[in-house]
Formats: sequence, structure tokens, C-alpha cells
Amino acid sequence: MSKGKKCILLWALLTGVLFFSNLYVGTVDIPAGTVTHVLLGGECERESWRFILLESRLPQALTAMLCGAALAVSGLMLQTAFRNPLAGPSILGINSGANLGVALVMLVSGSSVTAGSFSFSGFLAITIAAFVGSMLVMGLLLLFSAWLKNDMMLLITGIMIGYVVSSAISLLNFFATSEGVHSYMIWGMGSFGGVSMNQMPYFSFLIGIGLLLALSLVKPLNALLLGNHYAENLGVNVQFTRHKLLFATGLLTAVTTAFCGPVSFLGLAVPHIARLVLGRSDHRLLMPLSLFVGSAIALLCNILCVLPGDEGLIPLGAVTPLLGAPVVIYVLMHHRSR
Repeated sequence: MSKGKKCILLWALLTGVLFFSNLYVGTVDIPAGTVTHVLLGGECERESWRFILLESRLPQALTAMLCGAALAVSGLMLQTAFRNPLAGPSILGINSGANLGVALVMLVSGSSVTAGSFSFSGFLAITIAAFVGSMLVMGLLLLFSAWLKNDMMLLITGIMIGYVVSSAISLLNFFATSEGVHSYMIWGMGSFGGVSMNQMPYFSFLIGIGLLLALSLVKPLNALLLGNHYAENLGVNVQFTRHKLLFATGLLTAVTTAFCGPVSFLGLAVPHIARLVLGRSDHRLLMPLSLFVGSAIALLCNILCVLPGDEGLIPLGAVTPLLGAPVVIYVLMHHRSR
């Protein structure tokens, strides 16, 4: 077995260990034997414990695993497409686009969207708004990427788009009701606990579509590493690949942001961790490795969020930068020394 396959296997096993650790660790102290018994289909002496395990910890662990994989794959695709190590859903403003869509729904329309004779409300409205917002920002970025040949200029453009969107959200907060502002602030802290077991099939289905699209781009992404002209000489339709990448990244970012809130640094840092572990940029190995690394780190973050125990939960947005920021700083220092 090659080194790359061993790395993928080890991170897959680590993901499995962290997944089950999420079921045994939480704010409520449940005996390990009881957790095992319930997971195997047995009865529980306290119905509240059974509810916590099957309706809270299990969907939360599944959400963290899927969200981590989605953001990691999105970051990898963006860094390859823009040939920029600092590209990511949060840095390039894609998360901000999704945030604006959610803000419009929560702060203006009262958590509902109406289009002609169709009306959507609740999580469906939030998901649609986040998807449209992220797709609009991705479209702008790809449009600017055709004009701006300098990667740093494109990065600055993405940051500026994020600032403009943040200003719009601030204005919406100013004119919104106190209930709307409170709901948006709670959502903005980020959490893997926003997907119930009833919503899990829809959430996992949408994430699955995005991940399958991403995996289908492995060969074109390898060609894009050498430049657009080289990829075209190999028979890759660069424009179609970029449109497909746009849709996959927009879908993954929109769904994760809508259900989990803004999750920063995972999409930016995880691909670099995967590259450091693998030692090369072959997407045939890098894509599945990033998927498992993203899942493992998201599951670890979820465990860290519940460490206070009875004192409450740490917001997810306060944990992910602690793990992701050092990786980004290392990458910047590494590129500076080259």
C-alpha cells in the first residue's frame, strides 16, 4: 500500500474514532455503558438520555462530519482553481454571500421567501437564500478572475466583496426587529446542532451531491494545476470545469452555512493540512484525504465546544479559528521563506 493510501486510511480511522467520541462526550454525563447499549438498539433507564443520544448527539456528529468534509473539499477546489493558497469560502467572501441571503430572510422577510405562487419558510427558505447568495458571490469572483490575472488582486477583490456584504448586513441589523437580530446573532455563532434527524436526509443528500460533483473534478483539477492552456491541450473544457466547480462549491457552502452558520477557517486550513500530510498535490489522493481531514477536525471542534460541560457550550465560531489560524500562519511563513 502506498503512503498516500495509508494516510487516507489512517485519517478515515481517526474520523471514525472522533465520530464515536462525539456520541460519548457531551454536556450531560451519560454512562459509557448506557451509550453503547442505546446505540446497539437497547432500551435505556432514562428516556431523556435516549433522546439526547439519538436526537442530539447523533445528528450533531453526522452534521459535523459532513460539514467538515464539504468545507474542506470546497477550499481545496477554490485554491486549485484560483491558484491561490489563501483562497477559501470565508476568505473570498462566499460565506459572506450566504450570510447576506440568510440575513435577508431572517431580518427582512420574517424567515420566509415568496417567488410568484411559491412560498418557502423555515430552513428551506434559509437554505435557498444562502445558496443564491453564495452563488452570486462565486459568479462575481469568477467574472473578476477572467479580468484580474494577478492572484493577490483577486484575493483583495474577494475580501472587498466580503466587506461590502458585511456592511449590508449591518444595515439590515440596524433596521430589523430585536427578535430578528437575536435570531441572526445566535445563528451567526455557528453550531453543528442545527440539523435534526428529520432534516438529516435532506442535508446529507445535498452535501452528497456536492461531494460527488467535487470528486468528478479530480482529473480536471490536476490539469489546472499546470495552467489553463496546458489543461486545454489535454482536452479539458476549462470553462465547463469552472462552471461545475462554481455549482459544487456554491452548493456545499450554501448548505453548510444555512444549517450550521458561518464556519470559518476549515475550508482554508484543511487543504493545507492534507498537503502537508500527503507531501504532494495529486487530487486523486488529496481530494479524499482532505475530505477525511475536514471531517476529523470538525468532529474535534465539536468535542471542544462541549468541554465546559454543565457550564454550557462554546460557540463553534470561537473554536475553529484556534485550530485553523496557526495553519494559515505557517503556510504564509513557509511561502515567505521560499
